Amino acid sequence: MRAYLASSIGVACTAALALPLALHPGPAHARAERTVAVGSTRSLPLRPLDSLDSLVGGGTDRGVAARRGDAAAERGVTASGVRPFSLVGVVWDRPAAELRGRAQVRTRAVGGAWSPWRELLPYGDEAPDPDSPELRGARAHGGTAPLWVGASDAVEARVRPERAARADAGSDARAADAGAAALPSGLRLELIDPGEPPAPPGPDRAALRALPGHPAPTAGHPMPTAGGGAPSSGSGVPGAKPTTPGPSVTTTPPPSALDTDADAEAATAAAARYSAPRPAIVTRAGWGADEKIRETGHVYSKTVKVAFIHHTVTGNNYSCSQAPSVVRSIYRYHVKSLGWRDYGYNFTIDKCGKIYEGRSGGVTKAVRGAHTLGFNTNSMGVAVLGTFTSKKPSAKAVKAVAKLTAWKLGLFKRNPRGTTHLVSGGGNKYKKGANVKFHVIAGHRDGFATECPGKRLYKKLGSVRKTAARLQGR
Repeated sequence: MRAYLASSIGVACTAALALPLALHPGPAHARAERTVAVGSTRSLPLRPLDSLDSLVGGGTDRGVAARRGDAAAERGVTASGVRPFSLVGVVWDRPAAELRGRAQVRTRAVGGAWSPWRELLPYGDEAPDPDSPELRGARAHGGTAPLWVGASDAVEARVRPERAARADAGSDARAADAGAAALPSGLRLELIDPGEPPAPPGPDRAALRALPGHPAPTAGHPMPTAGGGAPSSGSGVPGAKPTTPGPSVTTTPPPSALDTDADAEAATAAAARYSAPRPAIVTRAGWGADEKIRETGHVYSKTVKVAFIHHTVTGNNYSCSQAPSVVRSIYRYHVKSLGWRDYGYNFTIDKCGKIYEGRSGGVTKAVRGAHTLGFNTNSMGVAVLGTFTSKKPSAKAVKAVAKLTAWKLGLFKRNPRGTTHLVSGGGNKYKKGANVKFHVIAGHRDGFATECPGKRLYKKLGSVRKTAARLQGR
């Protein structure tokens, strides 16, 4: 999910909402906050290095970093004996700032050995839209994609300016020094501990309400809930605090918009004809989301026209039993480290085909997420846990993508094999205001110059569309 922008470094895949953001507590570095039951986040400032020898034992002339000055100096940190963590990422102060450099980490497993150096990809293409208060708020930061490393208790990190990184390939270090790009301010390494999930909820809260498999926004009829009546604005989990949607929420056409009762019946019948059963979905309570860290309230689009498929680029070294921990870690990274108001993706799928509820607001609703920069309105983001640039996604994960999109798109009367249009909110591939044609099931790269969802997953989208359409009865 790497995007190629002005720099030589790829930018990785990410999602958006539009409510004002609260002021971030405390300074932009060296802060730590903990919620014992459900995890913690620790920030380590990345400081200028006298030489790379302090981290990697050689390879660059001593004093090069010091001669560059603070803005263009290589930066790094070494920490051992820290509280165990399982996910890492590098963040910086301004979300619009570009990381014109190379970020790498290596970690030591608890009771084990050091990993090789691994690259952290920039994360500017999976984000809230450019004009979203979620991206422009005081809490928002730029950052790399997060990387799942498993339980670890030591870390080394380094960020090399773009031209300094090129010098490693054999170019003149002094020439590279003269033109090294300045690094973003406030660089810091985030160490995420997903913690343990809370005690299992009771049977009445462990699963989503029983919802019909028919499209909710049919003409003249609001979406039904388990108990009937008007749609709920909550998360879809019993007991969730109701909220009032913002002005972006729209209602379905009133009965007066229909010519006759027969038209209404025909619309309902047509919607029911092309519907798919709801697949099993692990709720936010089920994967252990700490609802206290996200912002309250939700933002909705008018409809869902496109399902954008992503990969999380968090790596493939997780077991299915660890997947809830990976999701909790990404959630904390999105909210506590990047400053988004909630988890970015609308849904996430693991390698065993299990589907997880993502951003809160109701799985049947058009919740606006932060997943496809410029195209978060009237779309949903589905992320498969893993990195699929060279590794194939599992057959179970691909099948789950088809089941989920067949059901959710069916609620909004979308043909999985069809095409539609979205208006760009701005990005590196389409300028703001452009009316862009998409497959109803599209890859992230279709809307942004990125490698996401990885070429091996992207190649599966044709079969996903075919399977989803068949599940809808088309």
